[in-house]
Amino acid sequence: MGLCPYRAALLPSVLLFLLMLTDPALPAGRPPPVVLGWSITEQPTPPSFPMVLMCVSLALGRPSRWSSWTPAKAVWVPIFTPWWRALAGATHEARMSEGPPTIGAEPQRQPQAWKDKYIRAFVALGPPWGGVAKTLRVLASGDNNRIPVIRPLKIREQQRSAVSTSWLLPYNYSWSPEKVFLHTPTTNYTLQDYRRFFQDIGFEDGWLMRQDTEGLVDAMVPPGVQLHCLYGTGVPTPDSFYYESFPDHDPRICFGDGDGTVNLESALQCQAWRGRQEQEVSLQALPGSEHIAMLANATTLAYLKRVLLGP
Repeated sequence: MGLCPYRAALLPSVLLFLLMLTDPALPAGRPPPVVLGWSITEQPTPPSFPMVLMCVSLALGRPSRWSSWTPAKAVWVPIFTPWWRALAGATHEARMSEGPPTIGAEPQRQPQAWKDKYIRAFVALGPPWGGVAKTLRVLASGDNNRIPVIRPLKIREQQRSAVSTSWLLPYNYSWSPEKVFLHTPTTNYTLQDYRRFFQDIGFEDGWLMRQDTEGLVDAMVPPGVQLHCLYGTGVPTPDSFYYESFPDHDPRICFGDGDGTVNLESALQCQAWRGRQEQEVSLQALPGSEHIAMLANATTLAYLKRVLLGP
C-alpha cells in the first residue's frame, strides 16, 4: 500500500486514504474550506457498492477546477457513510464539482521535496499494510463475507480474478515466515509456500499475479509524510484456516485480534516507522470497531475533523 489514493478503490477491503495539501497562497491563520468533488464507480470485488470520489481543496472561498488539482487531493470512500457529509457540514464552504481530476504521477514515487511541498498529512483507516490472513481462504474456497444467499464457491472465480486479491496475501515484514496460515490433512502453508499453494488450488495464474503486484509497495520504507493510522481492535478476525477437504469446502476458522478483516499484526505496521522518519506517526486504536463500520465511528469522525480543521 502506498500513497496513491485512487488505488484504494482497487482493494477488496474498505480503506480510506486522505491526503491534504499545503497551499502557498492560503492566508495564514485562515481555516480552509473543503470542496467536495464526486464521481461514481463500482468496487471491483464483492461486496460491490457505489463509491464517491471526494477531493479536498485549500483554495479559500474560490471555486476550484479539477484541472488545477493534483491526484494527491483524491480519496475514495463509500457514498452511503455519513462522515464525508459531516466533514462538509463543518467547513466554511462546500460544493460538488462535475467530474474527477486527471490522474497523474503517483505521490509515492515522488522525491521527498515534492512530498514536503504538497502533502500535509496521510490518514489511513483499517490499513492492511502487511496483507490479511483471510486472503488465503478467499483464493482457496471463496468467501461470501457472511452473506447467506451467496455460496463462497460461486464467487471464488471472480474473487481470484481480482489482481488486488493476490496482492493482499500476508507479507513477511509483518508476519513470521514460519506462521502457518492454512492447514490441510497433508500440508501446511506459510507465506513461503505461495507458489505451491497456487498450484494446489489449481490457480497457477495467481502466482504470476502475486509476483506482478507484491513489489508495488515496500512497507519497510517509511512514507516520508505525516501519518495517521486508525485501526479496529477486539473484533474476532480470521487468523488461520483448517481444511478437512481442500480446497472445495469451507474451512474451520481460527480467530485472532483485529477489525474482523484486517489482522492487528498488519494494521500495526505503522508503528514500525516511528523514529525512522522526521514526520510524526500517530496511531489511534478503535476498540470494537469493525472494518467497514469504522467509517461511521464517532472517534473516526472526530479524528478526521481535527486533522482537517484543527482543534
